Amino acid sequence: MAHRLEPDPATAPHVQWMFAQRLTGRSVAGVARDLNDRHVPCPSSVDPGRNRHRSGAGWTLRTVASILANPRYTGRQVWNRQHTDRGPLDAADDLLGQSEVRRWNLMQQWVISRDLAHPPLVSEHDFVAAQQTNALPAPADGSSGRYLLTGLIRCQECGRILDSHWVNSHAAYRCRHGFRSAVPAGTTRPRIVYIHEAKAIRQLAEHLGMPHTDPHAVVDALLEHDALVSCAIGGALGIHSIPTPTPTYRPQAIPHQRRTAETPPNAIADTRGR
Repeated sequence: MAHRLEPDPATAPHVQWMFAQRLTGRSVAGVARDLNDRHVPCPSSVDPGRNRHRSGAGWTLRTVASILANPRYTGRQVWNRQHTDRGPLDAADDLLGQSEVRRWNLMQQWVISRDLAHPPLVSEHDFVAAQQTNALPAPADGSSGRYLLTGLIRCQECGRILDSHWVNSHAAYRCRHGFRSAVPAGTTRPRIVYIHEAKAIRQLAEHLGMPHTDPHAVVDALLEHDALVSCAIGGALGIHSIPTPTPTYRPQAIPHQRRTAETPPNAIADTRGR
């Protein structure tokens, strides 16, 4: 018989509040930040025995997102959410042993019970609606809001790839240097690197010596040149050619040689003498 889960009177109201906030359109980061501001204990601090791999310092985006995506809160039992990948610690040396890594399966691979297995904290209707909630504002013209330079611009301050960011009906890119909006801004942090996509296209077109009227052509030309683009505070782009890596010589690994056990000669002599 499957273990029946019972709502925790101390934590269940927080879970219900999270779903209610998400259904109003709040972002996952906003929900996590509010929980931290109100000093609501995170799961790893409430039950450290089941979360020994987490610090318990506070709510994170991943924690909130995993709760909002967990069908168990609808009262259903769920199996096959994770699987274990096994492989050698070192592909070149199988004598070092095997490693095991737990990984999440796709939601389509989860097995969900048809009948209720425990009291639900959220209705199925609200759970499905929460999965479809998007806190990002849609473009005013009804377009899909595609970003042309995703993954192509790095931060000149910290080296991270700039995040795509839709603001004021325009595509833009920014880097917060690893700071997350789920954590209150209580410490000194460097200024955010930020640039509008239209401004970036104009700078790139000027560097490539072509008109900026066709952004797609500018991006195609940028990819053909294998250029490395960095953005500084204030939105100034730096474009550099990617140096061709110099091939390095690596000696071929010598496989381990296993020798069969041999009987010492003196042991053979002792055996014959008996």
